Amino acid sequence: MKDLPLKNLEHFDIKGFQDDLISWFKQEQRNLPWRKDQDPYKVWVSEIMLQQTRVDTVIPYFNRFLELFPSLNDLAEADEEKVLKAWEGLGYYSRVRNLQSAVKEVKENYGSVVPNTPQEISKLKGVGPYTAGAILSIAYGIPEPAVDGNVMRVLSRILSVWVDIAKPSSRKIFEEAVRALISHKEPSFFNQALMELGALICTSTSPSCLLCPVREHCIAFHEGVQDELPVKTKKSKQREVRLAAMVLTDENGRFLIHKRPDKGLLANLWEFPNLEIHHPFESGKEQLSEFFNQTFDLIVSPGKNIGLIEHVFSHLIWKTTVYTGRLTGSFENSPEWRLVTSEEMEPYAFPVSHQKMRKLYEEHIENEINDD
Repeated sequence: MKDLPLKNLEHFDIKGFQDDLISWFKQEQRNLPWRKDQDPYKVWVSEIMLQQTRVDTVIPYFNRFLELFPSLNDLAEADEEKVLKAWEGLGYYSRVRNLQSAVKEVKENYGSVVPNTPQEISKLKGVGPYTAGAILSIAYGIPEPAVDGNVMRVLSRILSVWVDIAKPSSRKIFEEAVRALISHKEPSFFNQALMELGALICTSTSPSCLLCPVREHCIAFHEGVQDELPVKTKKSKQREVRLAAMVLTDENGRFLIHKRPDKGLLANLWEFPNLEIHHPFESGKEQLSEFFNQTFDLIVSPGKNIGLIEHVFSHLIWKTTVYTGRLTGSFENSPEWRLVTSEEMEPYAFPVSHQKMRKLYEEHIENEINDD
């Protein structure tokens, strides 16, 4: 530990910290559905869902997901379209694709039993150090660190650690701190308590220090620097991308939808036809019409501009102008392109931005009917 900026641990009351933290958690923990038992599969699903997503958002998704795929084998054997549909709206779809790939591996190689060693569980697709530590500690009671942003924020204040938590190298420092602090008797409660403390008390802004069960152990609180920690550099600015999309219908009221490639952003999700606009004076709807004419020999009659949708990713911002359009000519469905009715569209998984486009279109049609 001497080569790490955690020298304050030398005089730290580890046992008192453990007792105060765990006692608080046992009394104050939130009633969350994944805490009802310690099933490794359920812990796994919840931890993947909770990455980059708020707890309140996750709860209904978790309950519905477990209804559809109550066991690891159910998820391993499920059709990917159905899995993506169950995840629709949570975003970061690579998480659930990796989860399904990993549970298939567990089914095939581990007899459907989630591995209980750091070496084996870390080999599974999409299982990083945090997820591995969470499953091992919460489900199996193994004293492994589960270090996420919440935990780094809490410990940077508790131990007065002035390293940039945005740097990947900093995680190792906090993992070593957890290894030194974790309760070997109750590792599940300890790790969950650290996460809960960060979510409810030791928040990123305006931490509630007077309500904190471990403030007597907190160096930052005693030094009055809790608002200066953690050290975290800002992310680089997101790139803005301008798009044009068209909600296209044929004479029978069917919608033309497209399946995205199986790799890259929003892989294998369905969407309304769209393309990137590189020049601010280009007409998106004319470009879309030309694309369909050249690619499918179809005639597209562009309609109205029905709105602008902005969708923010971690690295870019989509600004999409949405148009209506009418499709004429014969069209045969393919694996990537399909004409579907409104009812037939329901099982298909769409990203949030395209769900908003559909809602825009439905509101537009409703307004036109009311105007008539």
